[in-house]
Amino acid sequence: MKEAPLFIHIQGIPEYIVYTWVIMGILFATAFAASRGIKPLPAGIQNFFEMVVDGIMKFMEDIIGHHSRQYLPLIGMLAFFILISNLIGLVPGFMSPTSNINTTAACAIIVFFATHYYGVKAHGISYIKHFFGPIRSLPALPLMILMLILEIIGHVARVLSLSLRLFGNIFGEDLILLILVFLVPILMPLPIMFIAIFTSVVQTFVFVLLTMIYIKLATEEAEEGH
Repeated sequence: MKEAPLFIHIQGIPEYIVYTWVIMGILFATAFAASRGIKPLPAGIQNFFEMVVDGIMKFMEDIIGHHSRQYLPLIGMLAFFILISNLIGLVPGFMSPTSNINTTAACAIIVFFATHYYGVKAHGISYIKHFFGPIRSLPALPLMILMLILEIIGHVARVLSLSLRLFGNIFGEDLILLILVFLVPILMPLPIMFIAIFTSVVQTFVFVLLTMIYIKLATEEAEEGH
């Protein structure tokens, strides 16, 4: 089965990178306009985005706590980028960057390093104690080493889980939609389109929720002590 031609194509550059640039350009332009007080969008759309950001903030406070505002740039960026990346592939002639494992892995790696950055920022050098378990003494050294190995495996597994879950769902929905468009081009793709929109939103929610949980696990002890 031949894939539908893409509207935007640059010779020698993978399509998922091109569409990642497109989405980044949209987000940067929107952020620039908002920060300069420019109003290129109708008031209704601006109100919608304000409601979305406010909803993200409240959700972060419920998961992470009252100090969650400092994580808004990361969480907000991931939420908007992943959601737009998921949905853009539903437009004929476009592709979802998140249907490529490289894009989802990049997002997961950002979460991985950001989590540990916030952990070190909250706890200082003592953050490393999290990796050795609750019992830390010389007689418990073998157990501490075992806990360190398990923690490293667990943190690496987070990257795999985040990237593979998002990639698998978006790639699968895009593939099914593409097949149905070729087989039954009139009515059948419509209900699948609504399901794909729902799946795109849910996968964005899951990715962002797990990111919040990982940040909370890395910072909660220090924040609770303040």
